[in-house]
Formats: sequence, structure tokens, C-alpha cells
Amino acid sequence: MITIIHGDDIVLSRNYLQEQKHKVLSPYVFDGLIDITTLIQITQGVGLFTSEKNIFVENFFSKNKLGNLEVKSVIDYINKNESLFNLFFWEAKELQKRSIALFTNPSLKNFKIPQAIFLFLDSIRPKNFKNSTILFHNALKNTLEELVFFMLQRQFRLLLAVSEENSKDSIDEITRLAPWQKGKLLKQAALFSSDKLLAIHKKLYKIEVAQKTGNLPYSLTVAIDFLLLSI
Repeated sequence: MITIIHGDDIVLSRNYLQEQKHKVLSPYVFDGLIDITTLIQITQGVGLFTSEKNIFVENFFSKNKLGNLEVKSVIDYINKNESLFNLFFWEAKELQKRSIALFTNPSLKNFKIPQAIFLFLDSIRPKNFKNSTILFHNALKNTLEELVFFMLQRQFRLLLAVSEENSKDSIDEITRLAPWQKGKLLKQAALFSSDKLLAIHKKLYKIEVAQKTGNLPYSLTVAIDFLLLSI
């Protein structure tokens, strides 16, 4: 059986992946490409503790050229022999249909970012603390604060980038946005000065460092509340 775990909600998709690994005995774990020889050895060999073969491959789609002959041979083998094993793919993004279509009838686990998070991000502007805070805590009802913080960092990275799009330092992520997405960001960025966007971006970085080093004096939720108040 082939299972594809993907979607923008990396926290939940990652948790689901770890749950599946913990359910099985002696999982085979790979990052990127699993070569055809290794795949054959795993699927046709005799296990010491169990006959069930559980294979986990992370970043297969993002780290490989899917038109490559070696990759094609792996995909072909998987499709012809999927009854011999349980194969889990994990990607830190939502996959396009053409990537999913490479495999025969896979089970799909798509973890989408809740709409409430986007409503919160779109609400952020000067003198809108009360509304943004309400939407922030509403978003927390259905997702983890770490994901909201990750998306908040991304939002201000994009806002800063669109405000300085003609700069040589503009990020590549902007070029992949749909026109309507870029339009929304431009309108939101226009509500801030460049200095303000940069200051907020720096505050977010300091919060991240403090949290990772255990030096954040309060919870991440409270830190975000204070940040919103400063906007």
C-alpha cells in the first residue's frame, strides 16, 4: 500500500508521520531517493522480527528529478509490487496532482493549514490589535501555536519582500505567488513603512531564538500577543 502524506500544515503532517513510524516494528527510513537495489532487498528479503515491510521516504518528490531514469525505475517497481510492502511518502508541502498521479491509487493524507490562520494573517495591520488578537486566539483553537508562529514569520518575510521587490535581495518565494496572492500582500505591505516591517521581522527572529534556546520568559502565545500589541 502506498500512502502519501503532504500539505502545508507541516506540524500535523509530521506528527502523523511519526505516529505511523511508532506503530510498526523496524521501519525502514530514507530521506530523498531510495535506490532500486535497496528497495528490492527490503521488499523481497526475509525480516528477522516481522514479515511486514514498512518503508518511509521523506522528501522524495522535492529532492529528485521525477523524469530521471533511476527515479522512474523506482516508481515503476513500487507500482508493480506495492502489495509486498507499506510505503509512506512525506512532503513538507501540498503536492500537485501530476506528482500524485505517478503512483497507482495511493492513499492521500493532505494536511491543509486551517483557514482561520489566513484570516488572522490578513487582519494584521496598524491599530487593529483587538481584532487581530481575537482572530489569533481563534486560530489556536484548531492548530498549534508553533504553526501559527511559523506562518506569522512567513507573512512578514513576504511583506518585507514585496515592499522591496526591486531590490536584489528580494526572495524567490515571491515569484511563485499567484497574482491575487501578491496583490493582497502588496495592499497589506502598503499599510506599513519599510522600517516597521523590518522591525517586526527582527522581533519575530528574536522570539524564535529565545524560544529555541529556552530563554523566552513566557509562552509563545503570550509573545505573539505582545508582538501584535506593538503593531
